[in-house]
Parts: sequence; structure tokens; C-alpha cells
Amino acid sequence: MKQSQLPFLFLFPIAILLSALEKTGGCEEYDVVIYGGTSAGIAAAVQVKRMGGTVLVVEPTNRIGGLTTGGLGQTDIGNKAAIGGISREFYQRIKKHYDDPKNWIWQKRSEYKSGGQSRTGAEEDTMWTFEPSVALKVMNDLVKENAIDVVYNERLDRSAKNAGIVKKANHLIALKTDTGKLFFGKMFIDATYEGDLLASAGVSYIVGREANSQYNETLSGVQTWRATHHQLVSGVDPYLKKGDPNSGLLPNIDPNGPGEEGVADNRVQAYCFRMCLTDDPKNQIPFNRPIEYDEKQYELLFRNFEAGAKVIPWSFAAMPNRKTDVNNNRGFSTDFIGQNYEYPEASYADREKIVERHRIYQKGFMWTLANHPRVPDFVRNEVSKWGMCKDEFDRTDGWQQQLYIREARRMIGDYVMTQNNCQGKTTATRPIGLAAYTMDSHHVQRHLDPNGFVRNEGDVQVGGFSPYAIDYGTILPKEDQCNNLVVPVCISASHMAFGSIRMEPVFMVLGQSGAIAAMQSIRANCAVQKLDYTLLKDALEKSGQRLVWTGKKRETAIGIPSKSLKGIVVDDKDSIRVGFETTSGSVGKYVETGYRHDGDQGKGIQTALFKVKIPKPGKYEVRIAYTAHDNRASNVPIEITHSGGRATRMVNQKKKPKQAPFHSIGAFEFEKLATIKISNSATDGYVIIDAVQLLPAK
Repeated sequence: MKQSQLPFLFLFPIAILLSALEKTGGCEEYDVVIYGGTSAGIAAAVQVKRMGGTVLVVEPTNRIGGLTTGGLGQTDIGNKAAIGGISREFYQRIKKHYDDPKNWIWQKRSEYKSGGQSRTGAEEDTMWTFEPSVALKVMNDLVKENAIDVVYNERLDRSAKNAGIVKKANHLIALKTDTGKLFFGKMFIDATYEGDLLASAGVSYIVGREANSQYNETLSGVQTWRATHHQLVSGVDPYLKKGDPNSGLLPNIDPNGPGEEGVADNRVQAYCFRMCLTDDPKNQIPFNRPIEYDEKQYELLFRNFEAGAKVIPWSFAAMPNRKTDVNNNRGFSTDFIGQNYEYPEASYADREKIVERHRIYQKGFMWTLANHPRVPDFVRNEVSKWGMCKDEFDRTDGWQQQLYIREARRMIGDYVMTQNNCQGKTTATRPIGLAAYTMDSHHVQRHLDPNGFVRNEGDVQVGGFSPYAIDYGTILPKEDQCNNLVVPVCISASHMAFGSIRMEPVFMVLGQSGAIAAMQSIRANCAVQKLDYTLLKDALEKSGQRLVWTGKKRETAIGIPSKSLKGIVVDDKDSIRVGFETTSGSVGKYVETGYRHDGDQGKGIQTALFKVKIPKPGKYEVRIAYTAHDNRASNVPIEITHSGGRATRMVNQKKKPKQAPFHSIGAFEFEKLATIKISNSATDGYVIIDAVQLLPAK
């Protein structure tokens, strides 16, 4: 038989195979070789075994599960009903573990209260909050039950271009690790957060943000206008010596920023560690000041408090057994902004240095919050109750090895998901799963604003849409680049679409779907790009994947430009605030880019003062903008200072405003100035501030 007539999967030179055999002393070819034992990689491996295939997971570290076992215990998803298959099975196993009383070691089951989107309802058979060690146990159980071969501490050879692969034309034959081992497969899956295998295989990718013009988007590229979330208080001085530009900038402020609005750059959204903390002294490692501590790294934190920041700068979520998942929140927090640009393409040695710098920064940050005299007492008193856990990770200091790689390489593949998919303007025609989270980017840089003060840039949070389909082509390279590789993590998506899709449950969904496609392609003896989608769709549905959203449809949240509104309008960004630092845009309608809320905490200390200049004395109707929801406060106090004195009105923000997003609170006489003060004193839920509108009274 001539080589051109050989079956698709066997087109490789005999000389390469013989060379490999000589080096390894033998050759076992797996149906599927998975590089990266992340949650996506393990889900993919389980699926291959359930389809009767052979599979090998090559894990670069000594721990599987990636972020799911590395501290991300409060699961980000947006809508749990969008998740099916092995991913849902994982969270069902989590619940089963915690249903057993003997697994509650540090507290009673009745004492634990989950919250937020990860709250577990009484009717649910899943649980979405968990300790890292429990996630690892579930992952290891899946590996053991399915007899999955895993090799640990084997990293792809990246010493030179294409050093880590054996490839014939557009077909992968084997991957090679930096210890010289070769692993042969008919199909390959790159399940890493970095996309190292796809890059070595010659597949196109991007690092950074596309311009809005590339995919007809509005949220990609540089985003100073929308950077209202997790923002520093206005007026924070950037210089080593306050007020003296000649003294130089404080650390981690980009002198070349921010760049032109909506234009592409190669900056990467910030990374951090998702911290598993405990307040149980018996299981606690106190925060220690690192040897490398540099107080200048935290000067912006101090100045932000001094400028008016009133809330603890962390996102705090309770996990079982008196533990937490702590994430970045507020203008200066756990994100090491601007210090990861080199990570996606860096060597292993340089990546380790970047990870360690992040760990040192975050160690210093936590010690500072708990101990430094320039931190407010209420922050120190609370943070100092907590410490790292003794019983979670291998390191003696209680820190994990897994950094939260929010975004690295993104493949440019067979189909590119964009903002338009997320918001329902474009619909995937070959769905392999659903995504549901807000389009979410963390900050990318710190820069100087036109007034010479420090601002963060890059954080975008736009949601309010229904779960949407992810196209099969988003996990496939272009066929002429590689015809037997599947990429379920560093998928083909724009920066903003990736920000919605990049959630651990969705990665597991894509890993399973990718494995089904790989096995079907083997059986059909075809490239993954040539697989008959009707056959794939049938197999996906039989495996429990959810491909079409049949629940309640949500319209994309809409921002209304203030200039388009009648009367006098003052947006929340122009109010004088004490607190109200958390911003959102998940529920519409709202004015401008979003709204702020009090986080349902710090009751009695958060206020927003709107000062409205009156062009002509007279009687004006005062309207307050807010977005209604069941978790809002029913008793929000509004104080209006008018010509005749002061008046207080109570607003029920659970009820939708009649002239959405505005609710009328009455007409008052004003001469030169109107002041409207919103507070969260004694309120019974989230308090929203958005905008104030004054209209001449009829």
C-alpha cells in the first residue's frame, strides 16, 4: 500500500518512530494523550475511559485539578443549570462528601452558611463550595475509579521551537518532555492554562487584548472609561514623595499607560492566589512578614485608605470547616497588577520566579492588612483573626503552588467566540456546552489619569445575559495547522468572551466534549475538524451535556448614556462617597457603565452624596436610579436637602422602578444647589446607588 493510501492516523515516518523507541526503550500509543491534569484534563480523561479508550494524563506538577484543587473553592459559574455531564457529577460528589457528618472536622454542618451564587439550596444535589483538599480527593477518586494513567512532574520540552513535539505535516505523533520522555497518541488534548502544547504544535494564538474593531466588539482593548470596578479612591498620589514628580513613581505604575481607548495591547489581566484561610487557631498558620518585604509595594494601599477607602480589600467567601476562598476585591487587593505580562511566553524558570514574586507580594499584603499601623483598626482586627491552613497544601507556609492564571495564550482557531456570542447577537451553530458568567476581566495596568493621580485600568464586568452556546470550533485549531489536537482551556475566543467562558465548571464541560470529539474522530478515522457534528451532538447529549438553554431568557443589561436623559443627571461616579466601592453591571437598566453597591456590609458607615447645581430656581422632581432585585434592601434612606430644609424618604429597592431605572421620590423647591444623600444605615439588604435625575416639576 502506498503511503498516500495509508489510514489517516498512521501517516508518520518510520524513522521517527524507531528513534523514539531507541530513546524510550518501548512505545505505547494511547488513544488520547492529555497534557495538563487540570479540571478540564481530568474530565477529558474520565470521558475517554468511559468510551473504552486508552488515555494518559501528563501533568507538569505533582498535583492534579489545577485551580479547582488549588484554592478556587467558591465556584464561579453564573447559572448552575448551564452545567451538565462530568462537570456536574464532580459537584454532586462534593455534596455527597459533605453529606457525611464525619467530614465536618473543624465545625458542625449546621454552622456552615454558603453565600452568593455558590449557595447550595436545600433541593440541590450539587454543592459548589468546598475545601481544596476535598476537591483533590474527588479528582483522585475519579482517576482511581477509571484506572487513568497519570505521570507527574513531566513538563513539555520548550527548550527550542517545536522541541516538545513529534509532528508530520499537520499531524501530531508524540509529545516530548524536558526529561526526554516521549508519549505517543492518536489524539492530543492541551488542557493547560498556558497553552504550551498548542504553541509548540505551531497553532496560532494571541496574548493580550484585541482591538474592538477586530471582532466588532465594544469591551476589548484598553478600557479606561469602563474601569469603574475595583477602582482606587479618587485623588491617590502616585509619587514616591507625595506631590513630587521628580521623586519617581511608586512601584507597579505603568508610565506608558494607559493607551488609546479600545485599541489592542499585549498586556495581560492580573493574577493572584485564591487563598484558603481559617480562623481556627488549631489549624492556622499566622500571616508572617516575608523576608523580602518591601513597604513601598503597599504605599498605594495606605494612601487609598487615607483617601477614604472604608472596606476590607478582599472578596471573602466561606468554605466548609471554618475555611475561606479569598479573592481580589477593591482598588488595591490581592491582584499583582501589571506583573504578569511575560508569564504566558516565559521559560519554566522565569515562570517560577513570576509565581514566587506574586506569592511574596500577597504574603506581604496579608501581613500588612493584619499588622501595619497605617491600616485602619477595623481592617487589622478582622484580618488578623485569619491565617493559612495547616491541612490543605504541601508547603509548610500553607500556600499553594497554583497561581490563578486568569488568561495566558488564547488560540486563534476554527471559530472565534466574541462578545457578540455572549450577548446573543451571534449564536454558535455547533454547541458543545454552555457558558453563563458575566464578561469579566480583572485590571490590566495602573497608570496616571489626566489629573496626575493613580487609576486602575482593564476591569470590565458586563453581564445580564442568558447562558449561551460555545461552538465546537472554539476548541479546534485550524486544520492546516493541526488536525488531531483539542484545546478546551486556552480556547479560541476574544479577550472579553474568554472572560465569560473561563470558569472551572465550563472548562470541565469543554474537556469532556473535547474528549468525545477526539474518540469519535479516532473511530471515524478523520481529522477533528472533519467530524460529523450530528454524530458528536448525539454523543454529547447522551453524556449529559447541556447544549441549548431552555430556561428563562435574560436580555443583556443596558447602560444609558446620561447625555441622552432629560433634565439634570449626576452619575454615581461623580458622587462623593464613603464606601460604596463595589461596582456592577449585571442587572439593567442603569446609567452609564453600571452602578455601585454596599456589598450588604458596613451598615451605617457607607454614604453617597450627590450635589446637583440648579440652573434656575424652582420646583424639581427628584428621581433616584437603581436596579431592582430580591437581594436589595427594602428600606434605603434618602435624605434631600432643599430650600425649605431637609426631607427623608425610604425606598424599597426590591421593587422595580416605574420609570426604570428611575424612581420618583417627590418634588422639592431648590435655589442654587440640591443635595441628595443615600446611605446604608440599618438597611436590610444590598443598597444600590446609580444616578440622580432632577426634572422641572409640572
